[in-house]
Amino acid sequence: MRLAVAPARPFDDLSPGDSLAVSGPCLTIEEMSGSRYYVSLLPETARGTTLGSVREGRRVNLERSLRLGDRLGGHLVSGHVDGIAEVLTVRERGDSRALELRAPAGLERYLVDRGSVALDGVSLTVREPEGARFSVALVAATLSATTLGDLRPGARVNIEVDLLAKHVEKLLGASEGERKSDKLLTWLAQAELTR
Repeated sequence: MRLAVAPARPFDDLSPGDSLAVSGPCLTIEEMSGSRYYVSLLPETARGTTLGSVREGRRVNLERSLRLGDRLGGHLVSGHVDGIAEVLTVRERGDSRALELRAPAGLERYLVDRGSVALDGVSLTVREPEGARFSVALVAATLSATTLGDLRPGARVNIEVDLLAKHVEKLLGASEGERKSDKLLTWLAQAELTR
């Protein structure tokens, strides 16, 4: 599947071979023509993200990849989408908005209150996680600069959980059947004893 995307404000420093995140997934620019960037989706990306059902004319979030030495304004987002979350409720709060979402099974362990999550490539703060359900707040700047202001109940969004949490879990060797918090506490206690 091939997509052509055209940013509202063209990037002046991209060329074929560069990475471009399109509503979350990191894709490679294959060709450029005028203000359009052409990218292709592998079958796995088309199946595992919302881009597989994208239609012509739909707005998407675009982000260039971070360069070493650049200022980091949010958490680390790799563009490796972990699944698709569903929007459950949308509540207006003055000039901001709160979304309640449900993450796919297996990702709830990475949803920590005041932790990080990326929705359609936008770095946000997790609030009040309860099982697979969690909330995020969208400030006016996020609502105006991204597609998240268009979301309604039932919408599906690409979700990327905290990259560092996944690596810590892997390094600690926690298996699916073990309680991750017990494993972490044991590791921390051992580290403290060896100081």
